[in-house]
Amino acid sequence: MFDVVVIGSGPAGYVAAIRAAQLDLKTLCIEDSIDESGKINLGGTCLNVGCIPSKALLDSSHRFYETKKNLKNHGIKISNVELDLQSMMKRKDDIVSKLTGGIGGLFSANKVESLMGRGKVIAKNTVEVTKKDGSVENIEAKNIIIATGSSPIEISSAKFSKNIVNSTGALAFENVPKSLGVVGAGIIGLELGSVWSRLGSKVTVIEALDEFLPMTDPDISRETFKEFKNQGLDFQLGSKVTKTKELKNSVRITYENLGKEFEMEFDKLIVAVGRTPNSSGIISDDLNIPINNGFIEVNDFCQTSVENIWAIGDVVRGPMLAHKGSEEGIMVAERIAKKHFQVNYDLVPSVIYSHPEIAWVGYNENELKKLDISYKVGKFPFSASGRGLAIDQSVGFVKVLSNAKTDTILGVHVFGPAAGEIVQQALISMEFGSSAEDLSMTMFSHPTVSEALHEAALAINNQAIHIGNKRK
Repeated sequence: MFDVVVIGSGPAGYVAAIRAAQLDLKTLCIEDSIDESGKINLGGTCLNVGCIPSKALLDSSHRFYETKKNLKNHGIKISNVELDLQSMMKRKDDIVSKLTGGIGGLFSANKVESLMGRGKVIAKNTVEVTKKDGSVENIEAKNIIIATGSSPIEISSAKFSKNIVNSTGALAFENVPKSLGVVGAGIIGLELGSVWSRLGSKVTVIEALDEFLPMTDPDISRETFKEFKNQGLDFQLGSKVTKTKELKNSVRITYENLGKEFEMEFDKLIVAVGRTPNSSGIISDDLNIPINNGFIEVNDFCQTSVENIWAIGDVVRGPMLAHKGSEEGIMVAERIAKKHFQVNYDLVPSVIYSHPEIAWVGYNENELKKLDISYKVGKFPFSASGRGLAIDQSVGFVKVLSNAKTDTILGVHVFGPAAGEIVQQALISMEFGSSAEDLSMTMFSHPTVSEALHEAALAINNQAIHIGNKRK
């Protein structure tokens, strides 16, 4: 019998397995994905067809765009710039292969056993594993962790086909589409749209909501919308795709806006309207573990109604983010080992890896207004950042929100260079309950883009050095 059996080897599952093994728990990780050679494929969606390959293409496409469009500003002239898409894709695949292979090495180093097959919890201490050859094996476990992740949502008006693809298909185009439609202006849609736009596609983003990035701070929403439009992305907000027709080498869509119907034709259509939890068929009905809209119900410590069965990552409540799942994996492993660990769900950072990047943590202005919390605002533009200007990345700003009475930092929002890294700095300070004054009294290296965070914290109390302050 194993101390811990983990179903799924994505960022939630493999991290949980490794931490459990580090805590001297006999651990097995079950994964049903295989690679082209038929070997077990560790890493889940994130490493194989999500976070990592998309970031590789985002970086490559940005370098291509910069070489064609912006290097001349630096006195560098390059003629006849050509795109080798196959080499770009090979680089992406090589990175994925290196990282997924690395998980196997980590499992070996930490004595985590792995098993290929589809796992299902059939009893309190039993996981049924159906292997690729159809054979079935039952595994006994003292504790079971479900970490089966999520899958792209398919909509009835745009079923996946040759030219209508999900996020996985969008990472494997063999040619750059001349015209590309993206259904959904969320994180995935914007990142993928950005990749192919930089490589030469004419991109149109069709979004059902009237508001752009409604989950972000209103200043972020307004400024990023302007910037994406300046980069050449066309947005059709408040538009719902009602019908698609697959043609020989393209797809024709019909969408509705303000009661009127419109048609457009694209070489490819990416459907990026969100993801759905992989919870179907994972737990026997006999266990009576509640599942709500696909999400396995758990308590604050990711424990289900059956005390030794846990669920983490995309299959439970909260944002579908790799880092959130990983932290839950560590928490569950620690708690199985009778140690104390808790995830702070109030401080889960979010990043959109566009260019410039978008990142945030904590509350935004709309949320603070709804909660009737009095707050102060400090804001600093990268156009006033020496480092931002020097590296030709001066679009955007850092915005800090603090409690009007206590000055405790409530939220940090960044649109600009290294936004994800800057927000991470802010998050560390917020974990320790820092005030804006604490940040303003901290020395930042010069010149760095991080100085914008320092100046925004200073600006909250009208002390910013490099922008004008509102004097009383």
